[in-house]
Amino acid sequence: MAKPKLIELALQGGGSHGSFTWGVLDRLLEDDRVRIEGICGTSAGAMNAVVVADGLDRKGKEGAREALRNFWAGVSEAGRFSPFQRTLMDRLMGRWTLDYSPGFIFSQFLSLLASPYQLNPLGINPLRDLIAELVNFENVRDAKGIKLFVAATNVRTGKLKVFTREEMTADMVMASACLPNAFQAVEIDGESYWDGGYMGNPALFPLIRECEAKDLVIVQIDPLFRDEIPMTAPAIGNRINEITFNACLTKEILALELVKQCVQMGNVDEKRLSDALFHRINADVELEPLSVSSKYNVEWEFLTHLHDIGYSITDAWLEENYKHLGERSTLDVKSVYLRTGDRRELYQQDHF
Repeated sequence: MAKPKLIELALQGGGSHGSFTWGVLDRLLEDDRVRIEGICGTSAGAMNAVVVADGLDRKGKEGAREALRNFWAGVSEAGRFSPFQRTLMDRLMGRWTLDYSPGFIFSQFLSLLASPYQLNPLGINPLRDLIAELVNFENVRDAKGIKLFVAATNVRTGKLKVFTREEMTADMVMASACLPNAFQAVEIDGESYWDGGYMGNPALFPLIRECEAKDLVIVQIDPLFRDEIPMTAPAIGNRINEITFNACLTKEILALELVKQCVQMGNVDEKRLSDALFHRINADVELEPLSVSSKYNVEWEFLTHLHDIGYSITDAWLEENYKHLGERSTLDVKSVYLRTGDRRELYQQDHF
């Protein structure tokens, strides 16, 4: 059998939409033709990343797949009695949104009046307990078979902070997933951190710097394009969320592409970047109907639905693009991140 092709993964955050990434990882781990050298993740992407690292260290690829399923099942179980539940009408109409959930609406209103420091003075976060229970961070820190990076935002400086595998703790993962309207900032070594999505969703440069693999695969959850201009309050908020959490990724990949061109022209001496090949696995069309509130929906039926989308899209992506790994980029950076035009045309260019 041919030697597996090395890839690097950059995993975007997105709450329960991170179960789409679970499906992507599930399919990649199933394929013996590829091997993951490094992962950089933010928020839900960071959680997926540490779960994979722990599972790989304990039981190899099958262990990582099992660990991912156990983690997302744990997330669903922990949220079973959450006040964030779909209404009966949403269930009957097959909508995954929580836009009309009384519990969700009340929490959004309450967040305008009081901070997490007032509403949750003890800083209770069931997700941290779940991560600490399911992930052996000593294994993660010793997992020599994979490079791991988790992104968070320094509240005081506004700068990106990247935590590495060798130092990884549950607090670092929770810092990467700390939405400031929902949770108190996570303090690590005297500094306070919020969600990494504000400054790196996900960060790409750690993979470029530290990994040898040519192929950097971005797993992007938040849709870049929408055909319609949002006109309702929830739709406007949803689009602001998508633009905000895509902004850093867009800027970074455009900057990397520019520097790569300078390297290829001989203006900059950086061999590693000149060899970099960019790819993207996304579900712009499939995830477009989902509102930002659905990122709080942790029903098992919804999580497995997103998993199956991620799995099938990655299966098709491998079928089309495996032969290009190590040879050329399959992501047209300018078309996807610069060009304005018909979204369907862009989707067809990039999706596979």
